[in-house]
Amino acid sequence: MSPRTKEQNEEIRLRRLAQIRKAAADVFLNKGPLLEIRDVAVQARLGYGTVYHYYSNKGNLLHDLLWDALERAGGWLEAPRASASGEPAGGHFGLAAAADTGNSAAADSQSSSHETSAAAELGPVAAAGIRLLQLWAEDHALYLLHKLAGEGFASLPEARSAPLSAAFRREVLAPLAALLETGRAADGAAASDGNATEPPYWLQRAEMLLAALVGCASLSLRRGKLHEEAKDIVRFLKL
Repeated sequence: MSPRTKEQNEEIRLRRLAQIRKAAADVFLNKGPLLEIRDVAVQARLGYGTVYHYYSNKGNLLHDLLWDALERAGGWLEAPRASASGEPAGGHFGLAAAADTGNSAAADSQSSSHETSAAAELGPVAAAGIRLLQLWAEDHALYLLHKLAGEGFASLPEARSAPLSAAFRREVLAPLAALLETGRAADGAAASDGNATEPPYWLQRAEMLLAALVGCASLSLRRGKLHEEAKDIVRFLKL
């Protein structure tokens, strides 16, 4: 058997990282900050030494997991199907997810049709809310990102939480604030400008909306019902 190439080794490394981060997000849903590296190894079905090779402490694992999720979170308003179960918007998680989920094109088409119907029936903000909840159902790291953002990423040291908070504000809160203000998806100009600002009122509304979605999604997510109950949650919140 010929030795693996550098490209093959790198692909294996990225897949392993994705596998570990996905497992960590799943464990965090149940154990929160009590998560241990050993728990992640069990969830990922990997040896403890393998996981420890990549992450010797849970602080580094959580930090990388959140940044990786943020790469996928940016642009969710404009790209409804850019999720972990289909073609990823970014990050390394998508490599493993594409192999594990095997979603069909027919399912994607049906979901897209449902989203179009929701937009027509409930309006753009409600449709975006449904889309985000469904993304959380598919990608627990995205839910974790939004949950911890509402807490100011307090579980991370300030040197790590501050850049993450700033990026979350730029990539997620600003586009959502624009949607809330105009009633339609932002054209991306504000989000692409690092110095752009949104009226504080709309940023606060965006923060409160995400906090409400996080809180309402928690029970459904734990029961494995979030995808099918997304529309009910949005209606309950009267978005």
